[in-house]
Formats: sequence, structure tokens, C-alpha cells
Amino acid sequence: MNATAFQTLRALADGAFHSGEDIARLLGLTRSAVWYGIRDLNAAGLQVETVRGRGYRLTQALSLLDAARLNHVLGPLAGAFGIEIVNSLDSTNSALLMRAGQGAPGGLVLAAEQQSAGRGRRGRVWRSQLGHALTFSLLWRFACGARELAGLSLAVGIALTRALRAAGAAEARLKWPNDVLLPAGKLAGILIEMQGDMLGPSAAVIGIGVNVRGDAAISAAVDQPVADLETAAGVTVDRNLLLAALLRELHCVISTFAAQGFAPLRAEWQALHVFQDQPVSLLLPDGSELRGLARGVADDGALLLDSDGVVTRHHSGECSLRAAAVTA
Repeated sequence: MNATAFQTLRALADGAFHSGEDIARLLGLTRSAVWYGIRDLNAAGLQVETVRGRGYRLTQALSLLDAARLNHVLGPLAGAFGIEIVNSLDSTNSALLMRAGQGAPGGLVLAAEQQSAGRGRRGRVWRSQLGHALTFSLLWRFACGARELAGLSLAVGIALTRALRAAGAAEARLKWPNDVLLPAGKLAGILIEMQGDMLGPSAAVIGIGVNVRGDAAISAAVDQPVADLETAAGVTVDRNLLLAALLRELHCVISTFAAQGFAPLRAEWQALHVFQDQPVSLLLPDGSELRGLARGVADDGALLLDSDGVVTRHHSGECSLRAAAVTA
């Protein structure tokens, strides 16, 4: 969407009726520009109701991100982050990787209301309806090298699960190496990309996507079951409060990880692992498949797979873990 459409969306985000004249006056636009903005919102899949004599309203209110409000909610911790909110870009991870290469400071957070090329692990596209997901990336700089960061995605998963459970998704669990699940399907995903030397220093761009509000069209377009936070919690979610809660937990967990590695977080991760001690199937990069019992993870985040009493270690890479198919 263009800038005018986003301006119009912010004027309508509360779900109340607003006349075209009031919107035009508020935004410093012509009535014609407001009409085109409404048209673009409908074309983007948002439902705008038009009632003669009352004006326009979104059929569902949206919680749009606001950097000033986020900093207020974060309080003293706001100084640890530099928060930037953009209307639209291709990928927050791609943009932040470029900024990292140009020397951007650690703690920089880039959040987008809309991504045209959001990415997940293994080249998957992250699909989301405008205002229905929370998609952002966080830049964190480490003194150690990239090879010391093998368990980072697992540590980030702990932070997400803590915050999402506190927000009402009480059944949120982790799937190795980077998904947060509910019984209904995938709730959130993590994509971490590295820069720097193997011996250090290094930088990690931590991309996170959370399904906040359900959308039937998006669910039908993806190749796996999906869940959303509002359905799980039974309440409307304020995305600013959710992002603030996620940043608090990320700051806590990543600070621990940077100082001590994954080892002190391992027990908590295993307690949250949805497949802990369960039969699983591990699809390897060459297309072959291993079966066994998921025995948790090692101190470096490697999956421990028990096949007939022989335990092997597997790092994430292009591996894919799933529940083993039940045979008769």
C-alpha cells in the first residue's frame, strides 16, 4: 500500500466511524485522496464499511505499532533498544542485515506493518494479513564468534514462549529448532542470520513473526496448520504491549545467553519441547530420514536423537523435525 493508504488506515484503526471530511482534515488530504486510500485498503483485504451520513470504519479495529508508545511501555529498558517502525518493506531481516553491515548498533529493532517478502527458515515465505501479525527483527552484537551462537535460536524460542504464555497462549510449546506451537498449529517462527568472523566479534539479526489474529485466507495459503494468539487468549491483543513484552524477555534471555551460553537455559527449553521423549522423524538435507526418540538438546543446542539406544547429535541447518507417523 502507498503512504496515503497507510495514513488512512491509522485514522480508521480504532474501528469507529469517521467521516471523509474529518479524515481529510486530520491528515491534510483532499476528500478524493481519502477515497483512494479507502479503495486501497479494501484492495489490500481490509474490510472498510461505508455508511452514508456516518462515514467509514474498519469492521475490525487494528492495533498499529507506535514507537513512542512502545518506548513508554518499556520504561527504563527503552534505552536498550532503538525502535523503528515502517509501514512496508520487503523483509525486516534483509533490511537489518544491510544496516548491520553498515555498523548499526546492537539493540536496533525494525518492525514492519507489512512485508512483501518476509522469510522463514528453509526459504519459506512468511505470509500475513496487514495488522494480523507481528513481524520484526532485532540486531544483537556478540563479542564471541558465530560458531559460539549455535543455540541462539533455542534461547530466542524460550523468550517468545514466556511472553506468549503470559499473553494468554498458555499451551504454547517449542519445536526444535525455531517454532512456537499451539495444539492448533504454528503460532510463531524465528529466523536468525549471522554476520562476522567465526572467532568474533559477530552480529545476529533475529527475525520473529507471530500470528496475532487469525485469517482464513492466509491459513489456506500455507502448507501447515497455523494458530493465532487472539483465538488462544480469547481477547483482543494490543500489538504494542505484545512487542514490548517480547523485547523484555528477549533482552533477559539473550543477555544470559551472551554471558553463559545455552547451557543454563537448556532445562527450561526441554520442559517446553513439544516432542520431548516422543517418537519423531528427522528429515535431513540430503532427503534421507531418521527416526527415533527426541531426547532433548545438548548444551550447544544440537538435537539428541535416540535410535535404538544410539544417541546422535544433529544441528539445525536444513533439518526438519516432525512427529513420527503412526503405523498400524
